[in-house]
Amino acid sequence: MSRLFAVLPSAFALPIAFLLINVPPAIAQVAVYTPIPLTPGKNVVDKLSNKDIPTGQGGFARDYVVSLQAGSQLAIDLASENFDTLVYLLASDGTTVAENDDGPDGTTNSLLFTRITKTGTYSIRVRSFGEVAAGNFTLKVTLLKPQ
Repeated sequence: MSRLFAVLPSAFALPIAFLLINVPPAIAQVAVYTPIPLTPGKNVVDKLSNKDIPTGQGGFARDYVVSLQAGSQLAIDLASENFDTLVYLLASDGTTVAENDDGPDGTTNSLLFTRITKTGTYSIRVRSFGEVAAGNFTLKVTLLKPQ
């Protein structure tokens, strides 16, 4: 019986070694997600679609990236006639710095005012809320007090 077990491992070693040698190399993943660079002071006219980040709540989101200096004060204005907007300012570690759902004008557009306490790269997340998940929007980031 012990002789059978001594033979079995070597009998299986060759096929297993052959499989390991012929394993194709791993294919590098293609970058799936890249935030869009944004310049403060310029209007961004864009369209949110089902090809953007699913939020898990029926909507979608798209991120824009911007470099900001400590002490800067900014306004983020997000408007759409197609969907209820939400806007988030995210730190480079993904934490939410500030957010706004509905601005002061009584519409579902978003208007966010905030002060930057730490110099760095931030993401501005444009997101839809509710039944209508996508559509055209305008985003404007204005530096109110640049440092």
